[in-house]
Amino acid sequence: MEHILLSAQHLSKRYGSGPSNDLVLHDIDLDIYEGDFTVIMGSSGSGKSTLLHCLSGMDSASSGRVRFESQDLATLSENNLAHVRSASFGFVFQQANLVSNLTIAENIAVAGYVCPGSIPDTVNQRVEDLLYDLSIDHIADHLPSQVSGGELQRAAIARALINRPALLFADEPTGALNRRNSTHILNLLTDLSRRSQSILMVTHDAHAALRATRLIYLDDGTIKDELFLPPYHARDIIAREYLVNNWLLEHEW
Repeated sequence: MEHILLSAQHLSKRYGSGPSNDLVLHDIDLDIYEGDFTVIMGSSGSGKSTLLHCLSGMDSASSGRVRFESQDLATLSENNLAHVRSASFGFVFQQANLVSNLTIAENIAVAGYVCPGSIPDTVNQRVEDLLYDLSIDHIADHLPSQVSGGELQRAAIARALINRPALLFADEPTGALNRRNSTHILNLLTDLSRRSQSILMVTHDAHAALRATRLIYLDDGTIKDELFLPPYHARDIIAREYLVNNWLLEHEW
């Protein structure tokens, strides 16, 4: 039986109050399974990023609950929620958001140092390993302004992985990259998934969605459908594109 890593029950999110309130998410039930590469798709304004933010504790739901392992995120103190997010979650966004006056290695290390219970020597070794694994060891001493967009995003992924997160959240991680760099990032995420890293990614890019083992379609704040896929292999790309594109067309993508 698959292990449920994160679970949302009757999750709703409103912005504003009174007659002008905006219902962005409506009564969502969703389980995220350990080891899956889950991708949430939907048109602009469908609530994709809002759902990711509520599932990760970056934003609070208006009603319903989110449980990570045995913990209800809504019942945690700010300090305990921050600990969960630091120790158990990793975050990658469309923009790398690295600190401009720190080197690439320092940007990665800082996220490890602030995790409660971290040991500096262990963090430093982990930084070295990630720099090598993500093929950015040659820019370790560079500032963010001195590297390419693709290298910046690989550094952001290294930073997200520094504490060995149980779940990696990715919000449009290839949205600001050209096709070549996008493919590099998607290859990296696919490789992480093959090594059993649990990933939850939001994207509007059908090409990126091909890497999923599970696709979820969000429409007007409600989950409309899901599609399960075998692990990604480039040799199966034509059949995979056909399956995913037809599924998206069914939802008037």
